[in-house]
Amino acid sequence: MAGYDIVLLDIEGTTTPISFVHDELFPYITRNVSEFLQANWADPVVQTHVQAIASQANEDVGAGISSAIAIDLSADSDEEVRRKVVANVDWQMKADRKIGALKGLQGYMWKFGYESGQLKGILYDDAVDAIKRWVDKGRRVFIYSSGSVEAQKMLLRYSDHGDMLGYISGHYDTKIGLKVESESYSRIAKDICAEPERVLFVSDNVNEIVAAEEAGMRTVVSVRPGNAPLGECKHQTSSNFLDIPL
Repeated sequence: MAGYDIVLLDIEGTTTPISFVHDELFPYITRNVSEFLQANWADPVVQTHVQAIASQANEDVGAGISSAIAIDLSADSDEEVRRKVVANVDWQMKADRKIGALKGLQGYMWKFGYESGQLKGILYDDAVDAIKRWVDKGRRVFIYSSGSVEAQKMLLRYSDHGDMLGYISGHYDTKIGLKVESESYSRIAKDICAEPERVLFVSDNVNEIVAAEEAGMRTVVSVRPGNAPLGECKHQTSSNFLDIPL
């Protein structure tokens, strides 16, 4: 395992319990999205996210997705748009959809939650200690998560271990590519000017691990409480990141 200069970390099920995402972050959205849109409707950033949700919804309707609800920003009243945005957010979250328009709005709402103290990011103790150790030993640590870059930064800045953002050299989300596609990892390696074989990727998702390996990266599968069972696994695993060799 020795011989890597870069550490690329997933978040959900890797640095952070899956339960935090599903039991705290997601319910925060579903409980507050209607009120949030009503209270912040004039915010230009909110309008940008609404436009993105509407565009995705109309694309989904065109693709024949039965749960999608078309949004006509030019003809629908503000109240109708808000109602339809909430409905589209609701079905997409129930489907655990990892798509840019949804993630963007979620990230912006979570920012308000973190800054108000309603939310606090949870990080595994060993993940925090390992990140600090990697940085102390001259490794650069990056994040690659399906959650938006903004959401990643909020979780780390307002974590239960204090502000961890300063330890992270950069962030990637699905704008760089899907996490199950090897090309995404090649793009990340190129973007950080690193040879893929000098990058260690850690994730709980075996499909992501396979994609990273196809791009030439070293990998470790994160084994955490609540993660999906691995079954027979031919990949290196870790339930404590301090056990990962430097």
